[in-house]
Amino acid sequence: MTGWIEYATALSLFAASHFVPRLWGLRERLIGAMGRQTYFSVYGLVSVALLAWLIAAAGRAPYVELWPQPAWARWVPNIAMPVSVMLIAAGIGLSQPYTLGARKGAAFDPARPGVAAISRHPLFLALALWAGSHLPPNGDLAHVLLFGSFLAMALAAIPAFDARARRALEPETARAFFAATSMFSLRPLGDRDWRRRHARPLATRAVLGLALWLGLLHLHTAVIGASPFPF
Repeated sequence: MTGWIEYATALSLFAASHFVPRLWGLRERLIGAMGRQTYFSVYGLVSVALLAWLIAAAGRAPYVELWPQPAWARWVPNIAMPVSVMLIAAGIGLSQPYTLGARKGAAFDPARPGVAAISRHPLFLALALWAGSHLPPNGDLAHVLLFGSFLAMALAAIPAFDARARRALEPETARAFFAATSMFSLRPLGDRDWRRRHARPLATRAVLGLALWLGLLHLHTAVIGASPFPF
């Protein structure tokens, strides 16, 4: 397969891998047959493999320019990606069950919201930042479809997960949940009690996130085939 056929196939399979398991109770049946840990391990590997194929297929698709790359465009992902990767580092294992990457069996306590006070959906925000920041320097049709799809998916998932929380929680509990969390806010950093409890582990994760970002930045050319540097 070459060109648009490969790209359309990769994009379709990647999308299907995220939506089909939710239909007809398929995911629950697979978890029952394989075990939860095995299922999510296999699912994660398949997702990463499909994503790698999708990115490679976008690079091989015919080049159809929608807009040229302006001189400033490469600065956008270089500014956004450190924040995106730090959000990923902070959001994995979040103690609120109504989002991507939540800790298994997490029970949310409105009196101790933790990182959810800064963002209750850090991984979705990270995905939106990654996808949105890569649109300005990638104005060809294949990459606009790629990054535009991920941006739309991340932005659509946030209200969908919030709606799931409202359905799952009693009205009073739901009000407390949303009062204690935010879409994105730095106000908790100014709260002395919040800093006392969470500043050190959050700072550790932020440093790990920055280290990961530096690694990804310097591997970008070798893995993706395009330099991320704006000069």
